[in-house]
Amino acid sequence: MTDFADDVALMVAAVREAGALALRFYRTELAVWQKAGGTPVSEADITVDRHLRQRLCTARPGYGWLSEETEDDTARLTRGRVWVVDPIDGTRAFVEGTPHFCHAVALVEDGVPVAAALFNPATDEFFEAVAHQGARLNGTPIRVSGRQQIAGCRMAAYGPMFKHPAWQDPWPDMEIIQRDSVAYRLALVASGAADAAMGLNTKNDWDLAAADLIVREAGGKVTAHDGKPLAYNNEAPQQPSFLAAGPDLHAALLARTGRIKLRSRRAES
Repeated sequence: MTDFADDVALMVAAVREAGALALRFYRTELAVWQKAGGTPVSEADITVDRHLRQRLCTARPGYGWLSEETEDDTARLTRGRVWVVDPIDGTRAFVEGTPHFCHAVALVEDGVPVAAALFNPATDEFFEAVAHQGARLNGTPIRVSGRQQIAGCRMAAYGPMFKHPAWQDPWPDMEIIQRDSVAYRLALVASGAADAAMGLNTKNDWDLAAADLIVREAGGKVTAHDGKPLAYNNEAPQQPSFLAAGPDLHAALLARTGRIKLRSRRAES
């Protein structure tokens, strides 16, 4: 078994530093502009991205780099290990002063996340996981919930999605938990604060890679909506959809989502 201890120590330190850096901007007047496609980016996103890249790439020059806020360098496709980074996932929440954002970093080896750190500095929630070593929140082991039924579950998702006329059968009542950050939604599943999370629009690798490992190491399952596994660091670093939950609830959700045919859409941040 590969020992990622040094990489994990580096990653955890860098992500904690990113949180401290982001809080200097949080709930202050900061520069915000729109990227192509209309998604917001702030000076905090860029500052955190530069910090993480300097810390991680300087220490590991042989690793690839894939980040939301850095122009893609396809040299990553030739590297066995790649840092997959979202400097601030949930920029809208960050800009609005809502504590529903996080920093997400995954170390991906041959398309599979092997180490991950996810930090919400506004709530002081630090999630981390290493392949085959479990997941932790602030140092304490975490597990997904044992819920089996969809009815009454705590679903971290975009509520109106479940009212779409494309569904053959109406969804049962659920408690919908809405968070701007996709990664944070999955982290809530890992800790049991939510029972499931799902999205049926295209997502980028940096939205999912870190949280994917954290959920799986907490005993959950993460797939596309049709049950196919997610593979990272491909030429187009995107995933068609995601579905995350404990094994029994994942199976129940998959019975509904697996027959849906999605149209290809540009990824949202």
